[in-house]
Amino acid sequence: MTEQTQNTQMQLMQQILQKIEQYDKIVISRHMRPDGDAIGSTKGLKEIIKLTWPNKDVRLINSDGSDYLAFLGGEDEQAEDDFYRETLCIVIDTATTERISNPKYSLAKELIKIDHHINVQPYGDVCWVENLRSSACEMIAFFYNTFRDKLKIDVTAATYVFCGMVTDSGRFRYETVTGETLRLAATLLEQGINTDWLYANLYLEDFDYLKFQAHVFKKMQVTAHGIAYLVVDRKMQKRFALTTEQACEAVSFLKGIKGCIAWIAFIEMPDGSIRVRLRSRFMQIHPLAEKYGGGGHEYTCGATLHDKKQIQAMLQDGDEMVAQYKQNNSGWM
Repeated sequence: MTEQTQNTQMQLMQQILQKIEQYDKIVISRHMRPDGDAIGSTKGLKEIIKLTWPNKDVRLINSDGSDYLAFLGGEDEQAEDDFYRETLCIVIDTATTERISNPKYSLAKELIKIDHHINVQPYGDVCWVENLRSSACEMIAFFYNTFRDKLKIDVTAATYVFCGMVTDSGRFRYETVTGETLRLAATLLEQGINTDWLYANLYLEDFDYLKFQAHVFKKMQVTAHGIAYLVVDRKMQKRFALTTEQACEAVSFLKGIKGCIAWIAFIEMPDGSIRVRLRSRFMQIHPLAEKYGGGGHEYTCGATLHDKKQIQAMLQDGDEMVAQYKQNNSGWM
């Protein structure tokens, strides 16, 4: 990171801190269909603000939730329109406004964006984006650590933030993990996080769900040049009584196959659309997602298809990408 970039980073964080200090009412929101990073970063920042300024009215408001992460606790009810008039809204881990899970965010007096996705849509009065960070939670941990002489944290806040860092970094294995990521994680662990409890809630599975995983291994396929893929249709979801979150998690079962440097899960939704989860190693997969109206990170992204015929088209395009990458690069496995 250049000195100029560091100076810009510090200026943005100072602006955010000043806005938080300035407002008595703060609403924190995230993206729809939340993951551990979206929930951990928003709940963690709320807790840090409340610990530091107990008299502020800080609310975490969103229109949906996550069964998988329900063990972290609930969120606040939607507020009346009048509440937003003198309110600061902080939206975290959300690349575009159309994905914000709070439809009233635009009613706030000022808006802050904190995100680690590619900045395809800058928005807000303050826009702090670092797309090389492993998670939005890493940014919240960095924000706390930068101003730790002023901000307060406890084991609850640290647990929320650490949860998002763990889940969005693939347990600290993805390419975006740096030495600073681990140092910030260590700062959180020093608060006394019960990692046995956290990892049990995150990673223990019901026996029936393991049967689904076994079924995935039978049904997954591989393209000619090395994309592992699976279609999780409504019939499969009904057979294994899967939630949408569990169906989407099928993409993680496809990783770790030698020669398959990309893997994709196609999940049929109740409205007939097809949610796509794309992952890769070595080769950046986000151009494929963007071609089909999606986006995200370089190696972890998503899209939505509206016709089953698009599945084969996307696989063909992806297979050509993989073939070209393998032809022009070495060292992949």
